[in-house]
Amino acid sequence: MTSTLARVLQLASTTLPVGAFSYSQGLEWAIEAGFVHDEASTCDWLATTLEAGVGAWDATWVARLMDAWQQSDDITIRALSERFLASRETRELYAETCQMGRSMLELVRDDASVPAATLALLEELDRQELLSYPTAWTALTTHRSVSAQDAVIAYLWAWLESAVLASLKAVPLGQKSGQRLLLELGGRLDAIGLRAINRSANDCSNLLPGFTLASMQHETQYTRLFRS
Repeated sequence: MTSTLARVLQLASTTLPVGAFSYSQGLEWAIEAGFVHDEASTCDWLATTLEAGVGAWDATWVARLMDAWQQSDDITIRALSERFLASRETRELYAETCQMGRSMLELVRDDASVPAATLALLEELDRQELLSYPTAWTALTTHRSVSAQDAVIAYLWAWLESAVLASLKAVPLGQKSGQRLLLELGGRLDAIGLRAINRSANDCSNLLPGFTLASMQHETQYTRLFRS
């Protein structure tokens, strides 16, 4: 295992202390509403969100932010972070990326080898409430010399594993079901990631009305385990 691989695996791990485990991104409401109730319906929900949501939008932002970090393009980094925040359609989704971005910033602060200019920009964005999770996450992946392709796959895998873990708790599903979901949906990440890398920030969409409505409904859900 190369040191670069080990470092990107760390950033893709569910043990990364950014709070990803506490969010379901509307999945919990979809379960209560009966749209998600078994392994097959869970796979359908996650596949749609992966293909048309996080894979079509977030992954593109990861690739474009890495380009900007590599070029030390502060203006583009700021613009991309602002646009990502603007794409969070509900209060919970907005709060989620802000909280995770702030937690990721704590990890950047602990890495003494991160350039001072990188940390200064992140700190400034945080003070101005413009720091999204992909912005902070890509700062560290870029600094660790992770390729854009590996970074995008790692980001997608981190989302997928967290989503599957949420499904295991809330549907609920068994461990074997979780592994089948990871095998099925994980097999799509290379193609999704390649499309994201080759897509411009002006040529992507995250139009998922059902996902947005689920997130909105979750804000007033009476009994819940997750924060989104």
